[in-house]
Amino acid sequence: MVDTFGTARGMVVALRTKRISARELLDAHLDRIEQANEQINAIVSLDMERARAAAREADDRLARGDDVGPLHGLPFAFKDTHAVAGWRTTYGSPLMADNVPERDDLVVERVRAAGAITIGKTNVPEWAAGSHTFNPIFGTTHNPYDPTRSAGGSSGGAAAALAAGMVPLADGSDMGGSLRNPASFCNVVGLRPSAGRVPTWPAANAWETLSVAGPMARNVADLALLLSAMAGPTTRSPIALETPGAELAAPFDGDLGGVRVALSTDLGGAFDVDVSVAEVVDAQRSVFTGAGASVDDAYPDLAGADEVFRTLRAWQFQFAHGRALAENPDGFKASLADNIRAGESLSGADVARAFGLRTQLFERTREFFERYDVLAMPVSQVPPFPADQEYPDAINGHAQDTYLDWMRSAYVITVTGCPAISVPAGFTDEGWPVGLQLVAPPHGERRLLEIAHAYEQLTQVGARRPPI
Repeated sequence: MVDTFGTARGMVVALRTKRISARELLDAHLDRIEQANEQINAIVSLDMERARAAAREADDRLARGDDVGPLHGLPFAFKDTHAVAGWRTTYGSPLMADNVPERDDLVVERVRAAGAITIGKTNVPEWAAGSHTFNPIFGTTHNPYDPTRSAGGSSGGAAAALAAGMVPLADGSDMGGSLRNPASFCNVVGLRPSAGRVPTWPAANAWETLSVAGPMARNVADLALLLSAMAGPTTRSPIALETPGAELAAPFDGDLGGVRVALSTDLGGAFDVDVSVAEVVDAQRSVFTGAGASVDDAYPDLAGADEVFRTLRAWQFQFAHGRALAENPDGFKASLADNIRAGESLSGADVARAFGLRTQLFERTREFFERYDVLAMPVSQVPPFPADQEYPDAINGHAQDTYLDWMRSAYVITVTGCPAISVPAGFTDEGWPVGLQLVAPPHGERRLLEIAHAYEQLTQVGARRPPI
């Protein structure tokens, strides 16, 4: 019997050694989707017949002795903001409800070339805006650990599908926390890589660095397996990094001995943090020190990060959606429409100031990481909140005025350019997951994965499965 909560690496080995077939693995995951998806609503645009045809071809290739990729035979549902040729891709927007792309995004092309079997898509917020997954087409994605709670976003469908055992790996994207936040909410692992690590194509703005694509998994080594297929150089992106993806894959050796950790629950009062989240994050101090790491109460000076993120995000949203909003004023949710309109009032001086501030942030952060190997801090400022809310309106009694306020702990890291990973860290008294955000110097993914893997082996929090 196939365990759909098993590791992706174990499934790959079982397929290669013919202990299971791709068809058996697919059917096990389709059975799990049938059991769980009605309540969770993570997988959308499911096409079982096309998936079964692809699984038969995968088995035939192995039987012929063909060379196959590192993800060969693994069922895969792509984030519904990543174009998959021939598959409905809606971006969670009514304006794109009937959209069927003719070509793959580069990240999709690479995952499919590595042998993954497309089964459908994972649910997203409208245009991936906001860290709570709901839209007018498919509805709300619910948290497998408590279906009354949010699964986070914008890669919420991906995280919930992983947590519920419906897929072994998942892709996503992250501007202000969209890989990290749902990973934290759903007790899985999500990596925001350095810009260019996972190249983006096609792109309206090929030099855009706020939003990046990246991997999700139930453990760090599986995440690295997917990253190895997604990452690597290409001439289709002007910012693509040259390191081959294979250099980022497991195995990861070593432990936390001698690792220099800076730990902070709120970066010196830069944002509100729910008491239950702060308690889980602060408790990780003993995990690190007990394993031989040094831990200081320290954090980089991120003054200006809020202005940088909000300015550049509004600028990007106006560039991407301004014309569509003008033509369809009722075609966007109110919070997103407000963000797009905020970009209309920006001047060239405003954008130039944001880039100047971001450069200063980078320099201060680079100098900070000359003293530390990793920064440990909250992923999200709150535990999973009620799924019928658009966003938390207060933290510890302090009002959160917009749908961005409660996401500062993720987006202030975005603008530094540093890679950051969410790793399961603990649970609140109510049984809601809390992730730990580990941040490394720019382009430091390999070392970040090694530290995250060593931490994960000590805690084993990610092994706790949802009750659904």
